[in-house]
Amino acid sequence: MDKVGDQDGERLSAGPPKTWAAGVPGVRHALTYALGQTSPRRAALTLLNLNQTAGLDCPGCAWPEPDRRHVNEYCENGAKHVADEATTRRVGADFFREHPISELAGRSDQWLNQQGRLTEPMVKRPGSDHYEPIGWDEALGLVAGELRGLGDPDRALFYTSGRLGNEAAFLLQLFARAYGTNNLPDCSNMCHESSGVALIDTLGVGKGSVSLDDIHDADLIFVVGQNPGTNHPRMLSALEQTKRSGGQVIAVNPLPEAGLMRFKNPQKARGIVGRGTQIADQFLQIRPGGDLALFQALNLLLLEAEDARPGTVLDHGFIDEHSTGFAEFARHTREVRWPDVLAATGLTREEIERAHERVLAGGKVIVCWAMGLTQHKHGVATIKEIVNFLLLRGNIGRPGAGVCPVRGHSNVQGDRTMGIWERPPAAFLDALEREFGFPPPREHGLDTVGAIQAMLAGRAHVFLGVGGNFVRASPDSAATERALRACRLTAHISTKLNRSHTVCGETALILPTLGRSDRDVQAGVEQFVTVEDSMSQVHASRGRLHPASDRLLSEVAIISRLARLTLEDKPDLPWETFEADYGAVRDRISRVVPGFEDFNARVAEPGGFRLPNPVSARVFTTPSGRAVFTRNPFARLEAPPGHLILQTLRSHDQWNTIPYSGDDRYRGIRRSRRVVLVNPADLAELGIADRDVVDLVGVWHDGVERRAPGFTVVAYPTTPGSAASYYPETNVLVPLDSVADHSNTPTSKAVVIRLEPATRD
Repeated sequence: MDKVGDQDGERLSAGPPKTWAAGVPGVRHALTYALGQTSPRRAALTLLNLNQTAGLDCPGCAWPEPDRRHVNEYCENGAKHVADEATTRRVGADFFREHPISELAGRSDQWLNQQGRLTEPMVKRPGSDHYEPIGWDEALGLVAGELRGLGDPDRALFYTSGRLGNEAAFLLQLFARAYGTNNLPDCSNMCHESSGVALIDTLGVGKGSVSLDDIHDADLIFVVGQNPGTNHPRMLSALEQTKRSGGQVIAVNPLPEAGLMRFKNPQKARGIVGRGTQIADQFLQIRPGGDLALFQALNLLLLEAEDARPGTVLDHGFIDEHSTGFAEFARHTREVRWPDVLAATGLTREEIERAHERVLAGGKVIVCWAMGLTQHKHGVATIKEIVNFLLLRGNIGRPGAGVCPVRGHSNVQGDRTMGIWERPPAAFLDALEREFGFPPPREHGLDTVGAIQAMLAGRAHVFLGVGGNFVRASPDSAATERALRACRLTAHISTKLNRSHTVCGETALILPTLGRSDRDVQAGVEQFVTVEDSMSQVHASRGRLHPASDRLLSEVAIISRLARLTLEDKPDLPWETFEADYGAVRDRISRVVPGFEDFNARVAEPGGFRLPNPVSARVFTTPSGRAVFTRNPFARLEAPPGHLILQTLRSHDQWNTIPYSGDDRYRGIRRSRRVVLVNPADLAELGIADRDVVDLVGVWHDGVERRAPGFTVVAYPTTPGSAASYYPETNVLVPLDSVADHSNTPTSKAVVIRLEPATRD
């Protein structure tokens, strides 16, 4: 049986990491996977509509589409993701009769996913070890009954992942608030919450400020704590255009990543028969958590360059007119000491000074980042320091420059815009009250970590997950599983089977839903949903495939029916109208959410519309009305002797928590996921050999031993003192209360571990 943690060490193949990404192999792998899941006709119907103006928005990531689109406007991983959803494999009542939950709990994430699309509602009754079929009315009635019986609305949790479209997201938050709670934890809490907190504090808006045109026109782009070759492959096409236009790229990462070295664009002749395009002009192989020190050093160098050449380095006009806090920031920055910087970053002063020279030579600078920055205790401070760096030379609010947090899920940013947030601003709640005539709750709700803690403490009893794989996405896997099992009811709105369905409350429900690639017909009329990409472009998405089952409901329909049953028309909201006509939902959004005025008409235009961002016009909605320079205490991430700093990461053949295979092609790993990548010098110091099998043991002040057993060591060019391994297998090592300051984001890129000889046979 393919069990969680099964590993045949002899199957592992590990070679040197690749030095380029995509090209013909990327096309071949995408098509091979697609044709292994579905027919050539279904694969073509899906892929030819993927990311087209009248087609399907790729759920794989949130990278925006260019105005002029290729007929194959997708990447290898996007093609795999939609093929995975378009699979002809099915999971229904017969499957669950054959497989008890206790058996499924031992299966791997890959095996569970490969069984296919869920086709009908299922219930696990109290005391049972099997899911059994249940009708929609009874299933939704069970959830509604539990919600009505809680007494305190704050004992319910409404979790979402970023795959949810804007319409369903808006209705979910409307339902939760009409019910009486702001408990709306979501996947943002575990990824880019640090970005939102830092950007709201400094610029007034928790989103990126750049467009795709800005990426193309930049003189210099920093790509920090990010692996676009695997996580956002179409970003490489944009960076290629940056390079072709004369711009430069600095990559900052603890691991060398193939996509940031050289990109062979399979849509260009030079990507097929040529050498492709070198992406990174400079690679700063930084220690995990050293990014704060790096940008403090760059800021110090800019201040010193201004001292040497007054009036020629900093943009004093911008600083004086549009910012506050500069003098205090400058005094603080001048206290930075080079020995501290070099120890924290693992870089040489010469490397940092070469990067500084590129900054001086490039007028328009963009900084892009992802979870390599946000999932640290000082993640918010690091992003604030990046804002300082950009403010110094006026690189906020002008073409070709700005902040660019790169989101992972296709609509994680849109969900937040729609109100999926446990700490909603008063203005949003005021607009909601004006539109719908009920007073929404004002007290802040629970984020993801808070929700797990509440379930463990017996303060939350009903968990509704809309999309995603909560058990495998969350930190501290053992604690998360205990938390869900303590609930009276757990319910998951899902397209495919995953680990979360095997971790059940007393009663558990699987509510199967349409996928992004499925045609959505309500009341005889074909509907579409909308999404917001990483650069605030809002556009439509239309599925083309016949649904996997006639018993599937859309997310909008499930939420609308559940809300009507739970609230019993109090307040009086038109849930049946919302279910039948998504345009009616968009009409309400247009009157509640700024920037969505005349939503239905504007989204009907090819490519949709871009939401206004005042930061782009140098309007800052901070309390002072100005951008804020901040003073961020120096922080250094250090492991005790004999220990390493582990960062969890995604393999190439993986989407979010779901592996498609055991391969990580660009890192040279094949047929295994339970591997830990360690620098050869560290292995020699620790007395561990390449291919030894070890347990990863987490070290944390709470005294709880967190152990991930049976990992094969692979000598790899990681930064000395660090290690890397795949999630979700290593989420067990991330303590629940090890979180970023201010954002509460789990510190999945900064886990202190030791390696011990494997304890298993």
